Amino acid sequence: MTKVTVLQEAEALKERLIPVQQRLEAAAQAAQKEVLEAVAAEIGLPEAEASHVTPLIDARVVSRTPLLSPALLSDVLPVSEQSAATTLGARTAITNIINHSDDRLVVIVGPCSIHDADSALEYAAEVRKWREQYGKELEVVMRAYMEKPRSELGWKGLTYDPLLNDTSDLNLGVTLTRLLTCRITAMGVPIAMERLNALTPQYVNALVAYDAIGARNTTDQKAREYASITSSPVGIKNPPDGSIDTTIQAIIATRAPHVFMGMSMNGAPCSMTSAGNETAHVILRGTNSGPNYSVEHVAATKEKLAAKGFAESIIIDASHGNSGKKADNQKVVVSDIAAQVAGGEKAICGVMIEGNLVHGTQKLCEPADLEYGKSITDECVGLDDAEAMLKQLAEAVKARRNS
Repeated sequence: MTKVTVLQEAEALKERLIPVQQRLEAAAQAAQKEVLEAVAAEIGLPEAEASHVTPLIDARVVSRTPLLSPALLSDVLPVSEQSAATTLGARTAITNIINHSDDRLVVIVGPCSIHDADSALEYAAEVRKWREQYGKELEVVMRAYMEKPRSELGWKGLTYDPLLNDTSDLNLGVTLTRLLTCRITAMGVPIAMERLNALTPQYVNALVAYDAIGARNTTDQKAREYASITSSPVGIKNPPDGSIDTTIQAIIATRAPHVFMGMSMNGAPCSMTSAGNETAHVILRGTNSGPNYSVEHVAATKEKLAAKGFAESIIIDASHGNSGKKADNQKVVVSDIAAQVAGGEKAICGVMIEGNLVHGTQKLCEPADLEYGKSITDECVGLDDAEAMLKQLAEAVKARRNS
């Protein structure tokens, strides 16, 4: 019997749910029309004259398709007790590490971007082993990024184009994202995600242990507003130009309350009021001109944080600008970080590593022709290298405890 893939499961579920969503929207529109007619009659509103606005609206809209609501997906794919315990436990642990009441390191390890759900589950099984093996020194979280920022054009991630062929089936994307995050967390593996859209987090409510705001979005007001309301601890990367001042400005904004436009679980627009997120912290991810993970960079960042009265809490991304997007360079970065930690540096709270089942990267082509378990975006280290880096970081934590 041919094995059913997670993608095929998501496709079948999506097809069952679209008619349900259409019925719900039709009922809502009918109810709105009925209520509006009654209100208009009650307060004596004159009948509005029809106007010819067709050329003025939707001038560049090619199509409009009903989108499955977060509430509908959460009803059919509920958060299990195991998933809830996984997420809550990891959020608490990460927060304690950032606040320096837990002396371990957070290590976020996993694919640059998930493009195949089955290989992601296989990677999650490895992360589960690492959590058991290194849990006394490390809080290991799986990188489960399903939205990808693009400088110009390109594949935008599993949520937006799950079939990898520019069909951009968002209904399938949100269904697959929800299904996969439920499966991974049910294994006891917490996940981290990067946030590019303030609406997509509703589809994975209670399933994400750590949020990251990427380098391109550090100055984006909408990203800062989202970060201020997320239930997860949130890290903010320095922008590509390397400005730590800009990152700290984003932290200040994220820790403050905001009122902004959002979406309810039923998909309706609503006014959101955030309390501010006190967990916001710096992620050093390198710059356009080179890395920023050295002793000197860490010291300079600590000084800027202290000047604003913030805890000296830093996570370092071993990839991106710090590795020059070369997978093997991540080992050099992690060795340097491990030496700093072993030498007693307490400001370093965590590390990000891009890893996959197979070392390297490949160009996106026909899905059937892709090598299983290899990245289609940035280069990733393979399983053996990732585990070697985890072991090195765990030993560094032990040394720091004895320093």
